[in-house]
Amino acid sequence: MFHRTRKLIVFTGLLLVFPVVGRAQSSPLTADGLVQKVLDARGGAAKLRTIKSERVTGSISFGPGAEGPFFVELKRPGKMHMEVVVQGQSIVRIYDGHGSGWIINPFTGSKSPQPMTGNDLKNIADESDFDGPLLDYQSKGNKIEYLGKDEIEGKPAEKLKLTTKSGDARIYFFDAATFLLLKWEGIRKNDDQEIPVESFFRDYREVNGLRFAFEIDTDSPGSAQTQKLSIQKIELDIPLGDTRFDKPAEPPAAPA
Repeated sequence: MFHRTRKLIVFTGLLLVFPVVGRAQSSPLTADGLVQKVLDARGGAAKLRTIKSERVTGSISFGPGAEGPFFVELKRPGKMHMEVVVQGQSIVRIYDGHGSGWIINPFTGSKSPQPMTGNDLKNIADESDFDGPLLDYQSKGNKIEYLGKDEIEGKPAEKLKLTTKSGDARIYFFDAATFLLLKWEGIRKNDDQEIPVESFFRDYREVNGLRFAFEIDTDSPGSAQTQKLSIQKIELDIPLGDTRFDKPAEPPAAPA
Protein backbone atom coordinates (compact mmCIF):
# COMPACT_ATOMS: atom_id res chain seq x y z
CA MET A 1 0.00 0.00 0.00
CA PHE A 2 2.68 2.51 0.90
CA HIS A 3 4.61 2.04 -2.31
CA ARG A 4 1.55 3.64 -3.90
CA THR A 5 0.65 6.13 -1.19
CA ARG A 6 4.13 7.62 -1.12
CA LYS A 7 3.17 9.21 -4.43
CA LEU A 8 0.70 11.42 -2.57
CA ILE A 9 3.48 12.75 -0.36
CA VAL A 10 4.91 14.70 -3.28
CA PHE A 11 1.90 16.99 -3.18
CA THR A 12 2.73 18.59 0.15
CA GLY A 13 5.84 20.77 -0.31
CA LEU A 14 4.40 23.04 -3.05
CA LEU A 15 1.04 23.53 -1.27
CA LEU A 16 2.14 24.46 2.21
CA VAL A 17 3.24 27.98 1.38
CA PHE A 18 0.42 29.48 -0.66
CA PRO A 19 -2.01 30.57 2.11
CA VAL A 20 -2.48 34.33 2.19
CA VAL A 21 -4.68 36.99 3.74
CA GLY A 22 -6.12 39.76 1.62
CA ARG A 23 -8.41 42.73 1.30
CA ALA A 24 -11.64 43.45 -0.52
CA GLN A 25 -11.33 44.00 -4.25
CA SER A 26 -12.60 47.26 -5.71
CA SER A 27 -12.00 46.91 -9.46
CA PRO A 28 -12.14 44.19 -12.13
CA LEU A 29 -9.33 41.71 -11.75
CA THR A 30 -6.71 40.63 -14.24
CA ALA A 31 -4.30 37.75 -13.81
CA ASP A 32 -1.45 40.05 -12.80
CA GLY A 33 -3.82 42.07 -10.63
CA LEU A 34 -4.86 38.98 -8.71
CA VAL A 35 -1.26 37.82 -8.29
CA GLN A 36 -0.28 41.25 -7.00
CA LYS A 37 -3.09 41.20 -4.45
CA VAL A 38 -2.08 37.71 -3.35
CA LEU A 39 1.58 38.65 -2.88
CA ASP A 40 0.78 41.97 -1.20
CA ALA A 41 -1.63 40.24 1.15
CA ARG A 42 0.99 37.68 2.17
CA GLY A 43 3.22 40.52 3.34
CA GLY A 44 4.80 41.70 0.10
CA ALA A 45 7.18 40.10 -2.36
CA ALA A 46 10.20 41.80 -0.77
CA LYS A 47 9.43 40.31 2.64
CA LEU A 48 8.78 36.88 1.18
CA ARG A 49 12.18 36.91 -0.50
CA THR A 50 13.92 37.53 2.83
CA ILE A 51 12.78 34.16 4.25
CA LYS A 52 15.78 31.84 4.07
CA SER A 53 14.46 28.64 5.62
CA GLU A 54 11.28 26.95 6.84
CA ARG A 55 10.33 23.92 8.92
CA VAL A 56 6.79 22.49 9.00
CA THR A 57 5.87 19.80 11.53
CA GLY A 58 2.61 17.96 12.13
CA SER A 59 0.81 14.71 11.41
CA ILE A 60 -0.22 13.06 8.17
CA SER A 61 -2.92 10.47 7.52
CA PHE A 62 -3.62 8.27 4.52
CA GLY A 63 -6.58 6.65 6.28
CA PRO A 64 -7.23 4.46 9.36
CA GLY A 65 -4.07 2.65 10.47
CA ALA A 66 -1.88 4.69 8.13
CA GLU A 67 -0.98 7.86 9.95
CA GLY A 68 1.98 9.37 11.77
CA PRO A 69 4.17 12.43 12.29
CA PHE A 70 5.95 14.30 9.52
CA PHE A 71 8.25 17.25 9.01
CA VAL A 72 9.40 19.22 5.98
CA GLU A 73 12.48 21.44 5.95
CA LEU A 74 13.18 23.92 3.15
CA LYS A 75 16.17 26.16 2.54
CA ARG A 76 17.23 28.47 -0.24
CA PRO A 77 18.12 27.88 -2.96
CA GLY A 78 15.63 25.06 -3.54
CA LYS A 79 16.69 22.54 -0.90
CA MET A 80 14.19 20.16 0.75
CA HIS A 81 14.22 17.41 3.40
CA MET A 82 11.01 15.57 4.29
CA GLU A 83 10.36 12.65 6.63
CA VAL A 84 7.12 10.76 7.32
CA VAL A 85 6.74 7.99 9.91
CA VAL A 86 4.01 5.43 9.20
CA GLN A 87 3.62 2.14 11.06
CA GLY A 88 7.01 2.72 12.67
CA GLN A 89 8.79 3.09 9.33
CA SER A 90 10.38 6.33 8.09
CA ILE A 91 9.93 7.50 4.50
CA VAL A 92 12.56 10.12 3.60
CA ARG A 93 12.67 12.41 0.56
CA ILE A 94 15.57 14.82 -0.01
CA TYR A 95 16.46 17.31 -2.75
CA ASP A 96 19.83 19.08 -2.71
CA GLY A 97 18.79 22.12 -4.74
CA HIS A 98 21.24 21.26 -7.50
CA GLY A 99 19.34 18.65 -9.48
CA SER A 100 19.78 15.53 -7.33
CA GLY A 101 17.21 13.88 -5.08
CA TRP A 102 16.90 10.68 -3.06
CA ILE A 103 14.15 8.64 -1.45
CA ILE A 104 14.18 6.02 1.30
CA ASN A 105 10.97 3.98 1.29
CA PRO A 106 11.19 0.87 3.48
CA PHE A 107 7.76 -0.25 2.23
CA THR A 108 9.42 -1.15 -1.08
CA GLY A 109 11.67 -3.63 0.73
CA SER A 110 14.83 -1.51 0.96
CA LYS A 111 16.09 1.04 3.48
CA SER A 112 18.87 2.27 1.20
CA PRO A 113 18.57 5.72 -0.40
CA GLN A 114 17.52 5.48 -4.02
CA PRO A 115 18.22 8.27 -6.54
CA MET A 116 15.18 10.05 -7.89
CA THR A 117 14.65 10.19 -11.63
CA GLY A 118 12.00 11.30 -14.10
CA ASN A 119 8.77 12.70 -12.70
CA ASP A 120 9.75 12.00 -9.08
CA LEU A 121 12.77 14.28 -9.47
CA LYS A 122 10.75 16.91 -11.31
CA ASN A 123 8.05 16.88 -8.63
CA ILE A 124 10.42 17.35 -5.72
CA ALA A 125 12.26 20.13 -7.56
CA ASP A 126 8.92 21.95 -7.88
CA GLU A 127 8.07 21.37 -4.22
CA SER A 128 11.39 22.74 -3.00
CA ASP A 129 10.44 26.24 -4.17
CA PHE A 130 8.74 27.35 -0.97
CA ASP A 131 7.91 30.75 -2.51
CA GLY A 132 5.49 28.88 -4.75
CA PRO A 133 5.12 29.33 -8.50
CA LEU A 134 3.39 32.74 -8.40
CA LEU A 135 6.20 34.80 -6.86
CA ASP A 136 8.42 35.93 -9.76
CA TYR A 137 6.40 33.66 -12.02
CA GLN A 138 7.75 35.30 -15.18
CA SER A 139 11.39 34.58 -14.35
CA LYS A 140 10.45 30.96 -13.58
CA GLY A 141 8.97 30.59 -17.05
CA ASN A 142 5.40 30.24 -15.78
CA LYS A 143 2.33 31.75 -17.43
CA ILE A 144 -0.89 32.83 -15.75
CA GLU A 145 -4.48 33.36 -16.88
CA TYR A 146 -7.40 34.81 -14.92
CA LEU A 147 -10.44 32.54 -15.36
CA GLY A 148 -13.06 34.62 -13.57
CA LYS A 149 -15.28 33.70 -10.65
CA ASP A 150 -16.26 30.33 -9.20
CA GLU A 151 -17.51 28.89 -5.92
CA ILE A 152 -15.70 26.55 -3.54
CA GLU A 153 -17.53 25.00 -0.59
CA GLY A 154 -20.13 27.77 -0.70
CA LYS A 155 -17.59 30.61 -0.90
CA PRO A 156 -17.20 32.94 -3.92
CA ALA A 157 -13.76 32.43 -5.40
CA GLU A 158 -11.38 33.99 -7.92
CA LYS A 159 -9.98 31.42 -10.34
CA LEU A 160 -6.43 31.52 -11.68
CA LYS A 161 -4.74 29.15 -14.12
CA LEU A 162 -0.98 28.71 -14.01
CA THR A 163 0.97 26.87 -16.67
CA THR A 164 4.52 25.94 -15.69
CA LYS A 165 7.55 26.17 -17.91
CA SER A 166 7.32 22.43 -18.52
CA GLY A 167 3.68 22.73 -19.62
CA ASP A 168 1.89 21.46 -16.50
CA ALA A 169 -1.40 23.30 -15.82
CA ARG A 170 -2.70 24.09 -12.33
CA ILE A 171 -5.84 25.87 -11.18
CA TYR A 172 -5.97 27.95 -7.98
CA PHE A 173 -9.14 29.15 -6.28
CA PHE A 174 -8.77 32.15 -3.94
CA ASP A 175 -11.47 33.39 -1.58
CA ALA A 176 -13.00 36.42 -3.32
CA ALA A 177 -13.22 38.36 -0.05
CA THR A 178 -9.95 37.48 1.69
CA PHE A 179 -7.71 36.05 -1.08
CA LEU A 180 -6.96 33.04 1.08
CA LEU A 181 -6.30 29.98 -1.03
CA LEU A 182 -9.33 27.67 -0.88
CA LYS A 183 -8.38 24.97 -3.37
CA TRP A 184 -5.66 23.78 -5.73
CA GLU A 185 -6.17 21.26 -8.50
CA GLY A 186 -4.07 19.81 -11.27
CA ILE A 187 -2.36 16.71 -12.64
CA ARG A 188 0.69 15.06 -11.12
CA LYS A 189 2.77 12.77 -13.29
CA ASN A 190 4.18 9.70 -11.55
CA ASP A 191 5.94 7.00 -13.54
CA ASP A 192 3.72 6.54 -16.61
CA GLN A 193 0.56 7.73 -14.85
CA GLU A 194 -1.19 11.09 -14.83
CA ILE A 195 -2.97 11.44 -11.49
CA PRO A 196 -5.63 14.14 -10.93
CA VAL A 197 -5.11 15.89 -7.62
CA GLU A 198 -7.10 18.42 -5.61
CA SER A 199 -6.27 19.99 -2.24
CA PHE A 200 -8.42 22.04 0.13
CA PHE A 201 -6.91 24.56 2.57
CA ARG A 202 -8.42 25.38 5.98
CA ASP A 203 -7.62 26.62 9.50
CA TYR A 204 -5.52 29.67 8.69
CA ARG A 205 -3.10 31.02 11.28
CA GLU A 206 -0.51 33.77 11.36
CA VAL A 207 3.21 33.02 11.54
CA ASN A 208 5.65 35.94 11.61
CA GLY A 209 3.16 38.18 9.83
CA LEU A 210 2.27 35.63 7.13
CA ARG A 211 -0.81 33.41 6.89
CA PHE A 212 -0.64 29.65 6.44
CA ALA A 213 -3.25 26.90 6.30
CA PHE A 214 -2.78 24.43 9.15
CA GLU A 215 -5.09 21.83 7.61
CA ILE A 216 -4.66 20.55 4.05
CA ASP A 217 -6.83 17.76 2.63
CA THR A 218 -5.69 16.16 -0.62
CA ASP A 219 -7.36 13.51 -2.74
CA SER A 220 -7.29 12.08 -6.21
CA PRO A 221 -10.77 12.27 -7.76
CA GLY A 222 -11.95 8.89 -8.98
CA SER A 223 -9.75 6.94 -6.60
CA ALA A 224 -9.69 6.04 -2.91
CA GLN A 225 -6.39 7.83 -2.29
CA THR A 226 -6.58 10.55 0.36
CA GLN A 227 -4.10 12.52 2.40
CA LYS A 228 -4.76 14.79 5.37
CA LEU A 229 -2.13 17.13 6.78
CA SER A 230 -2.65 18.56 10.25
CA ILE A 231 0.12 21.08 10.85
CA GLN A 232 1.19 21.80 14.41
CA LYS A 233 4.01 24.29 13.89
CA ILE A 234 5.61 26.37 11.13
CA GLU A 235 9.01 27.91 11.85
CA LEU A 236 10.68 30.49 9.61
CA ASP A 237 14.34 31.47 9.31
CA ILE A 238 15.67 28.68 11.49
CA PRO A 239 19.26 27.41 11.17
CA LEU A 240 19.47 24.42 8.83
CA GLY A 241 22.86 23.03 7.86
CA ASP A 242 23.44 22.16 4.22
CA THR A 243 24.26 18.56 5.19
CA ARG A 244 20.54 18.10 5.93
CA PHE A 245 20.06 18.09 2.15
CA ASP A 246 22.89 15.76 1.17
CA LYS A 247 22.42 12.14 0.07
CA PRO A 248 21.34 10.08 3.12
CA ALA A 249 23.79 7.59 4.58
CA GLU A 250 23.42 3.91 3.84
CA PRO A 251 21.79 1.91 6.66
CA PRO A 252 24.14 -0.04 8.96
CA ALA A 253 25.05 -3.47 7.68
CA ALA A 254 23.15 -6.34 9.26
CA PRO A 255 25.17 -8.37 11.81
CA ALA A 256 26.88 -11.38 10.30
